[in-house]
Amino acid sequence: MRIVAHLDMDAFFASVEEKLNPHLAGKPLVVGGDRTRRGVVSAANYPAREFGIHAGMPIATAVRLCPEAAFLEGDPKKYVHVSLQVLDSLKEFTPLIEPFSIDEAFLDLTESPRLVDALRSGGVDRTDPAAVLNAAGDVARAMQRSVMRRVGLSATIGIAPNKYIAKMGSGLKKPRGLTALTQEMYREIFWPRPVQDLWGIGEKTAESLGKLGIRTVGQLAKFPREFLTYHFGLNGDRMRDAAWGEDDSPVIPFYDGVAVKSMGHEFTLEKDLADRVRIGAHLLRLSDQVGRRMRQDGYLGRIVSVKFRDQSFKTTIRQRALPELTDDETQIHKVSAALFDENWDRRPIRLIGVSMSGLVSGAGKQRELFDADAHRRKMTEAVDSLRDKFGDAALVRAGALQWGNDE
Repeated sequence: MRIVAHLDMDAFFASVEEKLNPHLAGKPLVVGGDRTRRGVVSAANYPAREFGIHAGMPIATAVRLCPEAAFLEGDPKKYVHVSLQVLDSLKEFTPLIEPFSIDEAFLDLTESPRLVDALRSGGVDRTDPAAVLNAAGDVARAMQRSVMRRVGLSATIGIAPNKYIAKMGSGLKKPRGLTALTQEMYREIFWPRPVQDLWGIGEKTAESLGKLGIRTVGQLAKFPREFLTYHFGLNGDRMRDAAWGEDDSPVIPFYDGVAVKSMGHEFTLEKDLADRVRIGAHLLRLSDQVGRRMRQDGYLGRIVSVKFRDQSFKTTIRQRALPELTDDETQIHKVSAALFDENWDRRPIRLIGVSMSGLVSGAGKQRELFDADAHRRKMTEAVDSLRDKFGDAALVRAGALQWGNDE
């Protein structure tokens, strides 16, 4: 039987700040920006969450909910440093560790010496899922103690036969929680719940499922797979597997590397913007950044995505597949601008982003050799060379200059 753990640090950014600033301990704390600046909440500690503050909320809303809270700018370098210390503390339990984000990781404990010894010393039958998970719980508690000793922060862990159920389990009891679930236990707990409780199903997908009469996880599990596939494509298959708690994806050790899935940039505007010319300048600048980053890292992509958020915080994401792989910002901009125009309802926006997915390594890939493309390629390489030497601000596309005139 396979045993996977999902470790999730508790209110990570805020907990790091509390650790470094003991006078903040126990008080409402919000990480994401100064209370006077526009932005969104990156993290909130548990006292702040009691006021209804959560990640993704506008800072201004958080200030209204809890004026007495402390508001701090985030410090990514600090959080990465602590995250690496956490990963290092987990190596004593298994080398099969897959960082999922800066504050989460999956661990395959199936052949962990700690678990093997616990099963052997306890005379546990490996064919008994509940007994095996119980033994794995002892290992998980040791992991929590190890992380606490190393960085002084708490973590919540979910244990299960696969990654999906482990991830769902870690969200049940926070902070400092430990949940072990078999597939049967997972179904008992989640089938009565709304479909939006499933990891990977957002508000819009839940609305679409609701139109089919699917409102609970159990209803999703029992809905005919072919109809889900008809309405949602491959995502229909994935959602049904999620409802059943089925997942055979491996834990990919961080030393093996994890393939880059997408590259993108997004920008929160200083004030809501409805001027298409200035929005277009932002799209051009972001497309330029994405293309340059892809060339620097040696990737080509096929799927262009545009993301924008309006003044009511409604977020729209649209994507389109290209006929050929590319790292050309001109093509990226052409498609992102078209996607935006097709889906924008003229309401002022507060955030805009462009990204590329369907990435593959550009090594050895043949590009079009028509004269026009070859000439543009040489121009792009020349611009990249100058930017490498003098900085990205050395050359700016004329159409992108409007982006700085949002006042």
